[in-house]
Amino acid sequence: MSVIDLLTRVDSICKKYDKYDVDRQKDANISGDDAFARLYAVVDADIEAALQKAEQASKEKGKASAVAINAEIRRTKARLLEEVPKLQRLAMKKVKGLSSQEFAARNDLVLALPERIQAIPDGTPAAPKQTGGWTASASRPEIKFDSDGRFDDEYFQQTEESSRFRQEYEMRLDVIAEGLDTLKNMASDMNEEMDRQVPLMDEIDTKVDKASSDLKNTNVRLKDTVMQLRSSRNFCIDIVLLIIILGIAAYLYNVLKK
Repeated sequence: MSVIDLLTRVDSICKKYDKYDVDRQKDANISGDDAFARLYAVVDADIEAALQKAEQASKEKGKASAVAINAEIRRTKARLLEEVPKLQRLAMKKVKGLSSQEFAARNDLVLALPERIQAIPDGTPAAPKQTGGWTASASRPEIKFDSDGRFDDEYFQQTEESSRFRQEYEMRLDVIAEGLDTLKNMASDMNEEMDRQVPLMDEIDTKVDKASSDLKNTNVRLKDTVMQLRSSRNFCIDIVLLIIILGIAAYLYNVLKK
């Protein structure tokens, strides 16, 4: 049994008993922000679904139905192979709360994915493993190869369809990447503009505070001036009234004296 098979079996066993793992249940919130865990779970579920479809195709009696299911499986395999580079990039990113052992195990899981995907039966003859040549040795005539070397038009047609699907998917990924770069540049420009506006806002606040203080002082001085003007006017009125009273008193004195 190869290392890939061991990793696959260990992964399936771990998934089976995940609900009994208390520590894993406590750390389940990590995957909420873990893009690798989400994408790997989707890919793994698609692999399981493809295996089930392959088993269904092997039991299908109608040839047309089996061909349609196998074609769908080949498209799924092509799409899953496109996800492997993305998983490799995500596996290199560090995630908070992830141990070094789990980080190393992610790389092993990603390395095992291509073989798991290629191992899904899709109705095409498996390529023989070459160890030193295409034909059997003359000293060992009992050795036979499973492949007869025949590839029909359907095989090449599906391969071209997979290639077109791959190119279309890559184009969509490029468009998404360009959009993300544009958003990143816009966010960076907005942050820089905000950094430039902060000193201006601080200066405006300082000027507003200074203007409010000056206005308050001006109101106080104006109030004092008004009070002084009222005091001066009252003093003049009092003097005028006093003169009038003195005049009346002098007049009455002269009248009474006569």
